[in-house]
Amino acid sequence: MPTQQAPNPNEIANPQSGQLPNIKGPQMNDRDFLNDGLSTCKYLTDGFNVAVREASHQQLHDDMLQILTETHQSARELYNLMFQNGWYKLEAEEQQKLQQAHQQFSGYSSQFPY
Repeated sequence: MPTQQAPNPNEIANPQSGQLPNIKGPQMNDRDFLNDGLSTCKYLTDGFNVAVREASHQQLHDDMLQILTETHQSARELYNLMFQNGWYKLEAEEQQKLQQAHQQFSGYSSQFPY
């Protein structure tokens, strides 16, 4: 019998939509397709980011930049859809850790030349 975990108080999530079967079979379901699409968009944006930065021809740069922007937008839309259906969860960070990171990195700004 599966054990239930106590709810995480720092978890940010919507309840699952109830569209998924209780027992996962070998077939891809809606969550699988969205997750695959999101993973693909993440992979593509990584590659296009390098290509845009290194393009020597202006028109090629502009075209790839447009594709990069559209791919980022697609990733955002897929993430939003997954989050709305309860298939993507986030965990809130503790305020103290946020303050420590802010303090650490705000000191770096004095090293910038401008």
